[in-house]
Amino acid sequence: MEEKKNILTYEGLRKYEEELHELKVNKRQEVAQKIREAREQGDLSENAEYDAAKDEQRDIEARIEELEKILKNAEVVVEDEVDLERINIGCQVKILDLEYDEELDYKIVGSTEANSLKGKISNESPVGKALIGAKVGELVEVETQAGVLQYKVLEIERSN
Repeated sequence: MEEKKNILTYEGLRKYEEELHELKVNKRQEVAQKIREAREQGDLSENAEYDAAKDEQRDIEARIEELEKILKNAEVVVEDEVDLERINIGCQVKILDLEYDEELDYKIVGSTEANSLKGKISNESPVGKALIGAKVGELVEVETQAGVLQYKVLEIERSN
């Protein structure tokens, strides 16, 4: 079975590459040092520092494996080449929530980068899916468990 592509913006790709580098170069060494120091204390069966360092090492290795998998299957969206006629991944959009008469700003990203607290919504989320392909001035309906939400597309821009 083919692995799913991880759609990333250039910013997202850079962030993951930097995190991977930090984990491999610095964090691995820090944890190895903690394990060495804990071993020097003698009996490992009741050594909380040793157990904590081994847990941290396991977490770091798991995250490294996860990041390598994300990057191996990464497909980078070149934001400078994004068509601004229609909403797509890599766009910054301004929409109007018709129910609450509230303007919302979102960057459309792949699911790997999504972070609603930072205004980054996934192309696979209900709102993201509904917005993909819409033009300025169009009304978009999103079916949710709470009912149908309506948005009007106000602007489509390149993200900075």
